Amino acid sequence: MPVRALWWKDGALHLLDQRALPGRAVVLHLRSAEAVARAIRTLTVRGAPAIGVAAAYGMVLAARAGRPGRERAAKVLRATRPTAHDLFVGIETVRSAWERGDDPLEAADLYRAAIVDECHRIGEAGAPLFARAKQVLTHCNAGALATVEWGTALAPIRVARQRGADLFVWVDETRPLLQGSRLTAWELAREKIPHAVIADNAAGYYLATGAVDAVIVGADRIARNGDFANKVGTYEKAVVAKENGVPFYVAAPWSTFDARRANGRSIPVEQRDEDEVLTLAGRRLAPRASHGRNPAFDVTPSRYVTAFVTPDGVVRPARLASAIPRAR
Repeated sequence: MPVRALWWKDGALHLLDQRALPGRAVVLHLRSAEAVARAIRTLTVRGAPAIGVAAAYGMVLAARAGRPGRERAAKVLRATRPTAHDLFVGIETVRSAWERGDDPLEAADLYRAAIVDECHRIGEAGAPLFARAKQVLTHCNAGALATVEWGTALAPIRVARQRGADLFVWVDETRPLLQGSRLTAWELAREKIPHAVIADNAAGYYLATGAVDAVIVGADRIARNGDFANKVGTYEKAVVAKENGVPFYVAAPWSTFDARRANGRSIPVEQRDEDEVLTLAGRRLAPRASHGRNPAFDVTPSRYVTAFVTPDGVVRPARLASAIPRAR
């Protein structure tokens, strides 16, 4: 793949600093669980599958520190971002291996490999959905940067393009941190996939005028009934897509599915610093007297989802509960 979000080498977690993109490609080398936690919290690494893998390696670094710290490291990493289910799966995968006396690094490597494999399979499973769809809308970044390699929402687009599909991607800018215009557009440009960046509030215009044949997004947590959390702004795209008869797909590995939650009402929604809304590129946009609110995610009810693209195929919401592996 042309992009890898993170990798393990020489006793350290190496990751591409997503705050510096698209202007600079900066690789950081992290050697402690605390440094990994800080990278997750500050969006140096982001995207639910990617932060799950990063946290798994954070637990490896804690294990190699040579002092008792399994539960402390897990607590520090869990406290970073509450919405993404993958974070907790990655932590628990290595914590359990460590507790059993198994090699934490081997557990983290296997977890990373499983995520990469599942994202590849998502691409294979979802590509037929886009064999005839000429124009696709996506929101936020659910490409390789968010998932280690391949991506979730972008994986079927990549595979469909490899199979000869003539696709054009509408890229929501994704305020307040512009993960679409900075990151998704960067990935698509590197692969020469035709695309255009649009303001978030222009998506309804393109959906209503017939310029969008399908919408596909990733997810940070999916409840048993198919309600799901994703980057704030996803809910309104799903509602407008349904109003205009445009299919709406959600792509995710199994680590994103939280079978313990019956529905989306109990999914925790991360609230981030108001400065992310009030400023842009370090410049204050709002009056000094103004305050902001900054939910990082919203929850979309399953009734707006046409289907979920999983590593094991395309699943309709009504059949989702029986499809989720029991281990999740």
